[in-house]
Amino acid sequence: MQADMIRPAREPDLPAILAIYNAVIASSTAVYTETPATLADRHDWLQARSEQGYPVLVAEERGEVVGYASFGDFRPWPGYRHTVEHSVHIRDGQRGKGIGSALVSALFPLAAELGKHVMIAGIDAANVGSLRMHERLGFEEAGRFREVGRKFDRWLDLVILQRFL
Repeated sequence: MQADMIRPAREPDLPAILAIYNAVIASSTAVYTETPATLADRHDWLQARSEQGYPVLVAEERGEVVGYASFGDFRPWPGYRHTVEHSVHIRDGQRGKGIGSALVSALFPLAAELGKHVMIAGIDAANVGSLRMHERLGFEEAGRFREVGRKFDRWLDLVILQRFL
């Protein structure tokens, strides 16, 4: 089952976004940090995305935020201005229902409208579910960086995927 609705995030969604993000940080290698974010961090992030003209989308199910996705600049230099990197995070207990696919798919036309040409995904090599989801959405592996991250006292490999828009 997919979410009931995908819509732009609003300020009142930030506590739910923060809870999802911090749960991902605490329980997985999807984000290479062990430091929880604060509500102020998420507020600044949402504001920066908005100022840059980049979307933050949320998926709702029965009125509750169950996931979110966004994209931002891939790298800060002008030559990369047509490439964005996205992130998508789904609340524990809601994964595997197609919500992540729906959120990422909803980003494609928004990126294309902004003149973007390529969308990048950076995924921990052990996150098989996310890798498969991205491949189903047309992403292809473009590179693999071995032992570039460290979390939970182990080295982590990062897989870079890309999709032409």
